[in-house]
Amino acid sequence: MRPVSRGSAPRVYKKYGDAIGDLEDRMGTYCSYCERRLPVSLAVEHVAPKYLKPALENKWENFLLGCTNCNSVKKAQPTNKTDFLWPDLDNTLRANTYSIGGFVQISAGLTVKQERRAEKLRDLVGLNRYDLPGHPAPAPRDKRWQQRKDAWDAAVLAKEKLRVLGNSVAARDLVLIAAEAAGFFSVWMTVFSDNQDIRQGLISKMKGTAIDCFDADFAAVKRPGGRL
Repeated sequence: MRPVSRGSAPRVYKKYGDAIGDLEDRMGTYCSYCERRLPVSLAVEHVAPKYLKPALENKWENFLLGCTNCNSVKKAQPTNKTDFLWPDLDNTLRANTYSIGGFVQISAGLTVKQERRAEKLRDLVGLNRYDLPGHPAPAPRDKRWQQRKDAWDAAVLAKEKLRVLGNSVAARDLVLIAAEAAGFFSVWMTVFSDNQDIRQGLISKMKGTAIDCFDADFAAVKRPGGRL
């Protein structure tokens, strides 16, 4: 899951829906949880449900961007900053491992507390749902798993094309254009884990990626002030 930085509040909001444009300007048109790019159908997502924390209903620090599917799974389940990892507070890229087929698993090597928090965030928005035996079933119109698989296949193909073209600047730019348009930051970062130029480009081009979550070689590191 991409770690994001929304920055300080650009203004005060009388209605939370008024923040959608500012959030997209800061973090791009990507769901903060599943990472899909959705230019016209994202919503202001309340980290702490507004019915439980009405004082935070219109507060910038309680906003992320959510797609219909992630919002539908999350609903108004109680949350807090202690028991969950959050993409605006932690380096959630380190919490999850993405693999062929677009599967999302909890990363190995986490502490017991980190693993529990990562699982609670994953389950909160249903990133472990697949239309396959042995997995929690998605709703009929929940195609996140399929789109993540498609993104994985596209990234693998792009990597092969880049190899054939000799890793030129022009070819790398085409890869980054494709990734920026598709979304699924973590998928592209995983497939191109051995290409520092592409990793750097993904971090800089996907608006709102928290740059302090990466070292000088663009590998994921503990977020300053975060728990992972």
